[in-house]
Amino acid sequence: MTAEQPKRVALIGTLLAVPNHELQRRVQAGFAAAGLPEIRPAHNAIFQWLPAEGGRVTELAEQIGTTKQAVGYLVDYLEEHGFLERVPDPRDGRALIVRRTEKGWRVNQTARRLVEEIQADWAEQLGKEPMGQLLDLLQQLHQVLGFEYSGRVGGLPNDTS
Repeated sequence: MTAEQPKRVALIGTLLAVPNHELQRRVQAGFAAAGLPEIRPAHNAIFQWLPAEGGRVTELAEQIGTTKQAVGYLVDYLEEHGFLERVPDPRDGRALIVRRTEKGWRVNQTARRLVEEIQADWAEQLGKEPMGQLLDLLQQLHQVLGFEYSGRVGGLPNDTS
């Protein structure tokens, strides 16, 4: 006779990581199909967290949780490829802010469209009600963690949502 194995408790890290990995994989494929092959997974955080009005590299690094050198490297690449630009900070003429160009906004618009399509696919597979419950619970978790989710992270201008 064998002792009963204790039931394994699902760990939230894996439960969030697996769908996130699939989401990122499909978004990357969508970027390539949309004519944005220069966008790599490492760039996603820049477009997700950069405020609509732009921001300083140091602020962006703090929000992403990495070094300003790492963000600077990514911003350099994205600027060289026409997705971002550096302009004087109107609050402090000695500093620069990074902001999206028209081509950079196209990345956010494309990502939003792709995520909406993926979300619709998952809702079809899970059912609309369970998918709605999942989204509601994730929004509640964001609130518990002190993150006010407004429907966008870095933000899209109102006319491009």
